[in-house]
Amino acid sequence: MTAAPVLNFSFATAFSRTVGWVTPAELETLRRKKVAVAGMGGVGGSHLLTLTRLGIGTFHIADFDRFEVHNFNRQAGAFMSTLGEAKVDVLARMAQDIHPDLKLKKFSAGVQPENLEDFFNGVDLYVDGLDYFAFQAREMVYDYCQRKGIPIVTAGPIAMGAAMLVFMPGRMGANAYFDWRREDDEVTKAAKFLIGLTPSLPHLRQLVEKSSIDFKAHKGPSTPMACELCAGVAGVEAMKILLKRGRVRAAPYSIHFDAFENRLHIKNVWWGNRHPLQRLKIAMALRGFRKAP
Repeated sequence: MTAAPVLNFSFATAFSRTVGWVTPAELETLRRKKVAVAGMGGVGGSHLLTLTRLGIGTFHIADFDRFEVHNFNRQAGAFMSTLGEAKVDVLARMAQDIHPDLKLKKFSAGVQPENLEDFFNGVDLYVDGLDYFAFQAREMVYDYCQRKGIPIVTAGPIAMGAAMLVFMPGRMGANAYFDWRREDDEVTKAAKFLIGLTPSLPHLRQLVEKSSIDFKAHKGPSTPMACELCAGVAGVEAMKILLKRGRVRAAPYSIHFDAFENRLHIKNVWWGNRHPLQRLKIAMALRGFRKAP
C-alpha cells in the first residue's frame, strides 16, 4: 500500500535541489527578496512561477485581464478550468500552491499612476511581463524604476527564441534606450520596441505567415517555447542581480537566443535606438508595418 503524501510544507525541503547552484545562505537571501511582475500573461505568468520555484519569498503582481481561449497556446495559467478568471488570481493561486508561505500582493487593476508607489514599495527588482503593446504603462513603469534605482529585466518571446534587455541603476535607462518620444504613434513605438529588443532580427527568416502580424490591431504570433525560454533567461538574470553574483550585461547590450537556429546574438547597441543602424532598421520596419493591410 502506498504511503500517504506528507502535506506539511518546508521551504528548506521544497527548494533544496537548488542548493549547489546557490549556497544555503544565498537561498535564504532569495527568500527575503521582493520582486514586482506586471502582466500575468504569456511571459509574466511564467516569470512568476519560475521565480517562485527559485525561492523568491515576496511578490507584487499586476494584471487587469482575464483568461480567454486564444491564450491557450502560450500562457501558464490558461486552462479550460480558468476561462474567464482574472489572470492575477489564477497565477497567485498557482504560485502559492508551489510555495504556501509566499507573501504575495495582487494589483487587480494593473499598474496605474495611482498605485505605482504601492506596487514598487520595497521592491528589489522589476521583471517586465506587460503586453507587447502596453506602451503607456511600460514607459511609466520604466521611468519610475529608473528614478528609484530599481533594476529591470525584460525578456520578449520572439518567434522561437527569447530576446532580453537588462536595465541597471546608473546605466542607460529603458526609455532612453528605446528612444520613445511624445510624438511617436503606437506603430512607431511598436517598431522601436521590436528593433530595440532584437537588433539582430533572426526571426524574420522564420516567419511563414506574414498576415499573422498586424501591429495596428495589436496582433502577432507567439509560441509556448519562446515564453518558457524568456522565463528561463530572465530568471537567471534575476538571480544574478539579487545575489550580486555573475556578470550582468546591462543595456545597451541586447541578448537574443534563437532556439530555432541554435544561435546566440549579443549586441552592444551604442546609443540604443538612436544609433544610425537602429534608426535605419526602424524606418524599414515602419515601412513594412504601414503597408500591411
